Amino acid sequence: MKKLFKITFLNNGKSYELYAEHVGSSHLWGFTEVSQLVFEPRGEGLVVDPTEERLREEFEHTRVLYLPMHAIVKVEEVERRSPAAIRDAASGEKITPFPYPPARPR
Repeated sequence: MKKLFKITFLNNGKSYELYAEHVGSSHLWGFTEVSQLVFEPRGEGLVVDPTEERLREEFEHTRVLYLPMHAIVKVEEVERRSPAAIRDAASGEKITPFPYPPARPR
């Protein structure tokens, strides 16, 4: 059985949660190497998680992700994956990857 890791790291004021099959020390000093990213398979279902799709598009051509050690919040070995997420780093609230329409004045 392959190991599965949940990696939480900070990027541009947001907290990213990704899943990967490999996490290890990098030959680049001060970086952690993350590879074999895991995403939900694209299915025939009607429900599509926009956050998962945004992360897939952002990292689909990434072979190895080198994360600065100071950006990593935590690495967990997990039994199964949950939906990937992007959260506001300060509040922890999930960020919707598409913009909401501007609020109308009352």
